[in-house]
Amino acid sequence: MYKLYSMQRSGNSYKVRLALAFLDAPYRAIEVDILSGESRTPDFLAKNPSGQVPLLEVAEGRYLAESNAILWYLGVGTSLAPESRIDRADALQWMFFEQHALEPNIGAAYFWLSLVKGGRDLQTHALEDWMERGYAALQVMENHLKDNDYFAAGQLTIADIALYGYTHVADQCDFDLEAFPAIGAWLKRVQQSPGYVSMNWRPESISDDAPGIAAEA
Repeated sequence: MYKLYSMQRSGNSYKVRLALAFLDAPYRAIEVDILSGESRTPDFLAKNPSGQVPLLEVAEGRYLAESNAILWYLGVGTSLAPESRIDRADALQWMFFEQHALEPNIGAAYFWLSLVKGGRDLQTHALEDWMERGYAALQVMENHLKDNDYFAAGQLTIADIALYGYTHVADQCDFDLEAFPAIGAWLKRVQQSPGYVSMNWRPESISDDAPGIAAEA
């Protein structure tokens, strides 16, 4: 059984939990509070030197970090990973886009405005850039979704899961999603997919014995 170190309200952690739910894959969840430094302990850093969540233990002592790498690992060989060469490249293209255009802006805004107490005051200097670049990323997604139901292969894939993680909470950090109707329709399609779970959902096999993170939140 997989062992997943994650933080409940982390968008990157949620991506992995959502993929596992779509795949109906059993796992043991260990909550790691990045805000109190639980991922910076010697024990955790021995598992992941970058001190980030999510972190998936795929076998005894074998750990995989980086949310989109974990999604690819989980998705290969399932319906969540396209089979054809071009469709796989298309999915990866959008996953790279998520990491360089969406996560650094909407993800950063979500972390500081929604998770960190007083974060808005601490990041006033960065907020304007996050908003400008975040809206630009949303517009790219909107343009694609005007003519496509999903981001790759014409079906739900790990590319959609990667992009869904922070897009669906963008309205919690000052982004107005009403201006993006195609994104709104796509969010509903993802939410109506069999196996979908919300960010607040917790698996039954959850543990709080985290190795006692402002990492990949």
